[in-house]
Amino acid sequence: VRLPRPLCVRTSVRTYFVCGSLLIIIAYLIYSSSVAAGAQSGIEECKYQFAWDRWNCPERTLQLSSHGGLRSANRETAFVHAISSAGVMYTLTRNCSLGDFDNCGCDDSRNGQLGGQGWLWGGCSDNVGFGEAISKQFVDGLETGQDARAAMNLHNNEAGRKAVKSTMKRTCKCHGVSGSCTTQTCWLQLPEFREVGYYLKEKYHKALKVDLLQGVGNSAASRGAIAETFSSISKKELVHLEDSPDYCLENKTLGLLGTEGRECLKRGKTLSKWEKRSCKRLCGDCGLAVEERRADMVSSCNCKFHWCCAVKCEQCRKSVTKYFCVKKEKRDGLCFL
Repeated sequence: VRLPRPLCVRTSVRTYFVCGSLLIIIAYLIYSSSVAAGAQSGIEECKYQFAWDRWNCPERTLQLSSHGGLRSANRETAFVHAISSAGVMYTLTRNCSLGDFDNCGCDDSRNGQLGGQGWLWGGCSDNVGFGEAISKQFVDGLETGQDARAAMNLHNNEAGRKAVKSTMKRTCKCHGVSGSCTTQTCWLQLPEFREVGYYLKEKYHKALKVDLLQGVGNSAASRGAIAETFSSISKKELVHLEDSPDYCLENKTLGLLGTEGRECLKRGKTLSKWEKRSCKRLCGDCGLAVEERRADMVSSCNCKFHWCCAVKCEQCRKSVTKYFCVKKEKRDGLCFL
């Protein structure tokens, strides 16, 4: 794990600030496992959100800085940074609430204040301020560049953290005589992380393109122009600098496999419209045909509990139909769109 750059950060809502190398050592020892778990949850959510898209979050795209191999600056890169940053912040906040860290507890900084008509802040809010500060220390610390791509990455990291805050849920408890609800005390809780994924997927579709690649270098004037440009864009929005490549086609340089050989979905009562159109999107629109394949699946069934204390199941075989994108020259067993 790359150690982050020194920053000053408040370690909990009502405690103290720690700065410099001491913070790096403390953060690395205490929080690194949560950071790793959070980054992994971001990767898993990315794969879920794009499972039936032409770009499906391949492993090669999941580097979180502009140094090294990843130099793309398209909207997919923007999503990777946002969802990874959100995953780290979410996991740190959740682990704080579970009591995993000695220096973190509830955010009760607003308790007793009027929140709205008929309710007050109270209870035990999830401490997103703590998760935000520590995740920023780790995730933003990976970005060592000072060019437009680095600024883009940092902006999208922040958008991911804003997404966690924006999807927080207000939970309330009624107070009053005989169960009446004369007043309510309310607190904020984390949503399911899936909701953060859906939120950022919407931001992905509306991502803003910033035209900064031409003629922007690393001079002080250029860095000033970059900073001014990004400061004018809402921190909640995803931004990108480049157009996306054609994900239908294999591109070994970019680590893209294309859509040939990809599975798609056609039928199923529980499928969304987006999933039902995946064969057209992945195959037909990419100049490929759909091949129908039948396979047998074996699973446990007719399970019974036997006293005491075992569960015994039968092995049931079920025939399933799956669909895959193939070249149109391959004729046998094809179902054309």
